[in-house]
Amino acid sequence: MKIFAVILVALSTLMAGCVVEPDNRGGYRSGDRDRDGIPNRADRDRDGDGVRNSQDRRPDDPRRY
Repeated sequence: MKIFAVILVALSTLMAGCVVEPDNRGGYRSGDRDRDGIPNRADRDRDGDGVRNSQDRRPDDPRRY
């Protein structure tokens, strides 16, 4: 029973970072706006519209470039 409890705690610790909840501005608390698995700070196209952030006039709005 003790081993089961240790395994359960270890798994819950690993899964704690996998929760993604929308915030009130349409973004995601995980920091991945387009939900492609790349965090916004490392994503070259964080809104997922196909235009790189450096060339996108609105890098957080997928409807406009």
